[in-house]
Amino acid sequence: MQKEIALVDRGRGLQLSSSRITVHDLVPYFQNGCSDEEILRWIPSLTHEEIRIVERYYQQHKDELDEHERRVRAYRAEQIRLQRLRFPEREGSRNWRLARLRQLLQQRRQENNSEGTGG
Repeated sequence: MQKEIALVDRGRGLQLSSSRITVHDLVPYFQNGCSDEEILRWIPSLTHEEIRIVERYYQQHKDELDEHERRVRAYRAEQIRLQRLRFPEREGSRNWRLARLRQLLQQRRQENNSEGTGG
């Protein structure tokens, strides 16, 4: 006898009783109009029945779930923006930066050598 699949709250928000997949894990797929096959390509542990259960809940609570997802995306974008302000991208390619470091190291060695010879 197969156990009934339901949505349960185990402290991380609603999730499938048969797995740790939450409703919020699938919201972006539903928003993008993904087919079951596309969802199963990325989350192969799901069944069509599990997808139907979550999709039914999504359709019943679409406005609330879409707003939550919008806030999550805005928060992530802001965190990325702040991180980029703290750690700006380095200029130049990796090879250019390595060549520049070698040049600076060579200059310092030359400066140290000239100081050590008294002149």
